[in-house]
Amino acid sequence: MYVRSWPAPLPAGVGRPGFVQEFGLWSAEQHAAAERLEASLDDVDLVRLVFCDPHGLTRSKTLSVPAFRAALRNGMDFSPGPFIFDTGHAVAVDFQTDPGVGVPELRGAGDFVLVPDPLTFQVLPGGAARTAWILGDEYLRDGRPHPLSTRHVLRRVVGSYADAGLTPIVGIEVEWYLTRRLPGPPGQETNGFGAQADAPRVEAVNAGYQFNLDARYDSVAGVTDPLALQLAGLGLPLRSMEHESGPGQVETTLDPLGALDAADAMLLLRGVVKQACARRGYHASFMSLPGLDGFDPSGWHIHQSVADRSGRNLFADATDPDALSEAGRSYVAGLLAQARALCLLSVPTVNGYHRLGKDFSLSPTRIGWSFEDRTVLVRALGGGSSTHLENRLAEPSANPYLAIGSQLYAGLTGLHGTAGPVPGEEATVPGSLTESLAAFGEGGAADLLGAPLAACLTRLKQSEAARFAAWSAQQPSLPAGVTAWEHREYFEVF
Repeated sequence: MYVRSWPAPLPAGVGRPGFVQEFGLWSAEQHAAAERLEASLDDVDLVRLVFCDPHGLTRSKTLSVPAFRAALRNGMDFSPGPFIFDTGHAVAVDFQTDPGVGVPELRGAGDFVLVPDPLTFQVLPGGAARTAWILGDEYLRDGRPHPLSTRHVLRRVVGSYADAGLTPIVGIEVEWYLTRRLPGPPGQETNGFGAQADAPRVEAVNAGYQFNLDARYDSVAGVTDPLALQLAGLGLPLRSMEHESGPGQVETTLDPLGALDAADAMLLLRGVVKQACARRGYHASFMSLPGLDGFDPSGWHIHQSVADRSGRNLFADATDPDALSEAGRSYVAGLLAQARALCLLSVPTVNGYHRLGKDFSLSPTRIGWSFEDRTVLVRALGGGSSTHLENRLAEPSANPYLAIGSQLYAGLTGLHGTAGPVPGEEATVPGSLTESLAAFGEGGAADLLGAPLAACLTRLKQSEAARFAAWSAQQPSLPAGVTAWEHREYFEVF
């Protein structure tokens, strides 16, 4: 058989030569990690270079190893589409004239540069090819951090803690649904920009509603046990896999991590869970409340504490092991004071607000806190050196950098005494995406996010809310509960 002999490739057209070195984008630790991973590239076939978009969805390009070698220090050109589209892929930010969000580089949809973070390099389990996964950070072409990058937001928040001699610590407890995929077409007949395809057809894997019943867990163990081994094999500090209340509802928990590591872990966990389940003929969804009969809402509880320079837990009371220190109470005050203004960053979808309704007894609607009380927004638990807080607000599909970053930011304003007044006892979190958007616009989100990202998120979420309102207005009567629009919009993608 004749095989053409191709000439040697021209220099790889990725990023900008020497981009990392030119702008000093890596720490010494990242440089050392880059050298180690370069030495291991002979053991992989492909590299998936990813970043987290404003919605919390992972976007990627799969590179050949030679292309990745070039991108590692040059960066990789990426389209800004993920900053422009809402959750249904409708254009929400005008890129043809003036984007109007304070990022002129979006005009004409010109590329930005994604720089791999060598500290996040992983080899994914399974698959026909040996595929690695690595997170990237977004930069403008002049070397400035991209104003719409959510990972940069969390990095700035962590830097503010470091400036005060503090380290935030985060634990993840997230619920999701495992369902069995049924045969059927992908539903592309109805899709398009701003019109999502029909959700995949699935069936429940069990009847649910026997909380933590061993038999219920055993019914999903054929999928979740191998998944647990895969997660642990990736170095994620897996603590538990549990069966929750709903049919096939699984809770996955991780041991505490540094804040940026925790957000990276959440992004990797969601991607691996969805991919591993799909390869076995199942569908995993982090949508808060799927539009399926008998399903219960899923939440994401973000556990948090703060250590000082000596490693001492700032929330522990030195005189009473069952109390919260004065610093801990100040941190809680920040969480409560900012709860309405920053709710959008923890509950960013139309669907997430079903969980905050009166029909669910454990919904964290009341803006308050208490020890060992699952009905309030912030639950204090543990004791002594293990004292920490559990913020119960977030939905599982939220952007991890924004959800974690906003809560840590709020807590820090409490520690600094700049949080503002704590709402009264009757105050509640917003009850809809529209209400949350209004609170977001009235709050100081720009101090956390920067004006461009705050404006961009507002455009994205306004587009999502407007499409839902337009669809709802066309229905003869809107049934109670989760709508077909929500199920199409979120169930497959998230």
